[in-house]
Amino acid sequence: MRIRLKSGVLDPQGKAIGHALNGLGFAEVGEVRQGKLIELDIAESDPAKARERVEEMCRRLLANPVIERYDISLDG
Repeated sequence: MRIRLKSGVLDPQGKAIGHALNGLGFAEVGEVRQGKLIELDIAESDPAKARERVEEMCRRLLANPVIERYDISLDG
């Protein structure tokens, strides 16, 4: 799953990355937003049930729904 800050939420880490890249001579870099990628192995063969469980994990622990949004993709 990919977890990113919702639009409109300040991203100080993204700003710091953008400033550092500009300072290194990458002037073409504009706004930078950072996020996180979490990969899980789930012991569930039914894709619908697996997605439901990962949704619950995101709501309860992995993402802060007030300021973050997430996308879930299932492989295999």
